[in-house]
Amino acid sequence: MTALRGLRVAVLAPISWPVPPPGYGPWEAVAYNIADGMRRRGADVTLFASGDSQFDGRLASVVPVGVNDDPTLNGDVYGALHIGRLFERALDFDLIHNNFDWKPLTYALATPAPPMITTIHGFSAPPILAAYYAGASRSFYCSISDADRDPGLAYLATTYNGIDPDAFTFVDRPGDYLLFLARFHPEKGAHLAIEIARRAGVRLKIAGIPHDEAYYNEQIAPHIDGDAVQMLGHVRGAQRDELLGGALALVHMTTRPERFGLTLIEAMACGTPVLGAAMGSVPEIVVDGVTGFVCENVDAAVARVPQLASLDRRACRTHVQTTFSTERMIDRYADAYRSAIARGTPPAPTAEQERWRAHDWWDRPMAFTDDPPHASAQPYTLSERPAPEG
Repeated sequence: MTALRGLRVAVLAPISWPVPPPGYGPWEAVAYNIADGMRRRGADVTLFASGDSQFDGRLASVVPVGVNDDPTLNGDVYGALHIGRLFERALDFDLIHNNFDWKPLTYALATPAPPMITTIHGFSAPPILAAYYAGASRSFYCSISDADRDPGLAYLATTYNGIDPDAFTFVDRPGDYLLFLARFHPEKGAHLAIEIARRAGVRLKIAGIPHDEAYYNEQIAPHIDGDAVQMLGHVRGAQRDELLGGALALVHMTTRPERFGLTLIEAMACGTPVLGAAMGSVPEIVVDGVTGFVCENVDAAVARVPQLASLDRRACRTHVQTTFSTERMIDRYADAYRSAIARGTPPAPTAEQERWRAHDWWDRPMAFTDDPPHASAQPYTLSERPAPEG
């Protein structure tokens, strides 16, 4: 903690939503938790975010509100100005922590600046790997799970996301409904949640923001009847907390490997177990048979539904408190900050990493990030790529 006291840190957040977000906004939520956690530990933090953000430290803004809250704002323009504002002041800081995807890497390559850490919240499309590979000479990288790593990159650490468990109400008794809480996109698996609930004979409540309109209209809307399948829309604040805590389980049967999944730990903080797909970060986050069930397919998930009520909901909350709290996340980032400052510059790529970087993957779609939304793509992830020859 002493090493952080007085450390001048710039935390660059996305500007889709204010920080912290009132509802959806996973990257904004993580950026806020990092900035506030470092501030509480004595660092001199400046948070670069939208002007309607709430932060007890220094707040720097170029846009009055989150760009998704005002359709007259051009996200590309204000995003560039947002990054530019930080790098105008780069030498005012001892370390820059980027939570705004790949574009800040291009600024860092051309601007004198202190050590930089980039948290990779997900790879949106193959071409952005060029920016991450080029930026590897300038920025250290942190992954948000061991599963979500590209073999062409070196990583400083895995820094799991964290939340404040006390911000979520613990409910010690299982509810009588399953819950889907995510974007409406094929990769998030709302259609699978509907199938699981129907086959298990349990009511399903679904909530989230629109993403893929055709998918929603064709595969989700026809099943919403207000009884067996209830649609709640975009839930925020107390309503979100009550919905999570009152569920029998959160269903997270994604069709693509999850990068982290904040809703998983939010549910468990309420005592609600997770019925999750056995891919991506889910096996790292959910303790199979203790805080939920990790399922290979829909059949396995249906078979586990009758066992959900027997799980110890206190164990779910304790798991979040000990492993996925904000304080544990700040511990991990504090170690990463100290390591980045001590090293100064990232390591040169290994021969194996160079081989991956030289291999041509640009004709294959990849997994998509949670924010901002992107167009649909075929199921495919970095981890499924065959190793390059040679």
